[in-house]
Amino acid sequence: MQFLLQVPLSVPSLILAALLSSVAAFIVCYFGTRFLIGYLTRKGMSVMDFHKQDKPRVPRPGGPAIIAAILCGEFFLFILSGSYAILGLILVTLISGIVGVVDDLKTLGGVTKPALLLLGGVPLVALEYLVPNSAVFDHHLFLPLFSVPTNIPVIYPLIVVISLPVVTNTINTIDVLNGVVSGFILIAFVPVTFAIVLRILVGRENPVILASVLPILAAVFAFYIFHRYPSKIFPGDSGAIALGGAYGTIAIIGGVEIVAVIAILPAIMNSFFFLSSVKRLIEHRQIKSQPTILLPDARMVASSDSQAPVTLVRLLVASKALSEEQIVSQIFKLAAFCAFLAILTAIMTWVFPFRL
Repeated sequence: MQFLLQVPLSVPSLILAALLSSVAAFIVCYFGTRFLIGYLTRKGMSVMDFHKQDKPRVPRPGGPAIIAAILCGEFFLFILSGSYAILGLILVTLISGIVGVVDDLKTLGGVTKPALLLLGGVPLVALEYLVPNSAVFDHHLFLPLFSVPTNIPVIYPLIVVISLPVVTNTINTIDVLNGVVSGFILIAFVPVTFAIVLRILVGRENPVILASVLPILAAVFAFYIFHRYPSKIFPGDSGAIALGGAYGTIAIIGGVEIVAVIAILPAIMNSFFFLSSVKRLIEHRQIKSQPTILLPDARMVASSDSQAPVTLVRLLVASKALSEEQIVSQIFKLAAFCAFLAILTAIMTWVFPFRL
């Protein structure tokens, strides 16, 4: 098939393709989200926003709009470039999104969902090893201050398969308050994009990978317009998991895994705190003791219940009651700080070693 041939685009053509795909992704997500707000409200598909005094009902899930937008933008780039890396991104996002939609409609167990998400890494590995000259991902792991990358061709495919469900679930756990997961992803993509630019400058990355980041950012920004405080729609597991799948895939095909991990440290901390306190894989909707208590003035304070799970939000309000907006602001500040650390990591990985 002609569109599967990897035809390199000229720089002007690539820029135009990236812009058009981003505009398409933004339009699809923006109007798709507006449609879902009305449709889900009419169908009674909404959940209670427990962090507000009047407990308003918010339509959920908005994930299908995010998924459709990312797939639309990336498919446009794939048709033009024939990049198998972008095809892998499309397939991972699609599989992650489908698992998320099923979870939204019928809650999957704490073990079943990660098991199904293992399927997400299969297309990347299959394309890399079954398609000649596909160049989906690099078998090297680039570490800060080491000029020679670590070559792990045997272990790396296993890392790909295992890491994607870990990243998707990690991003899903940060979807705790109005606007958090969409805003968090936007911040986390800043150092990832910066690192990919550095890799292009040192000749280790195909510019088409940078172009593939833009439709994701456009889709997330369009959704954030409706998801920010006070939320008009929630992404649901379908939205958060699809974003996690797309983020993890970009980290892999872009060769910026370490940078991507550092950028999402707040989400990793949140997952670690939660799992270490409940001591088993469990859906957050199955938790009976809530980690925070809503005060009459709409501020939140940490629960004194020893059975309540430890979360990032619970730690943020452990010493002082905060409003939802203040908590969201604190999470974004943590994300920005980790993004700064990730940028420093990218510089130490791809700038200093080449000057030694």
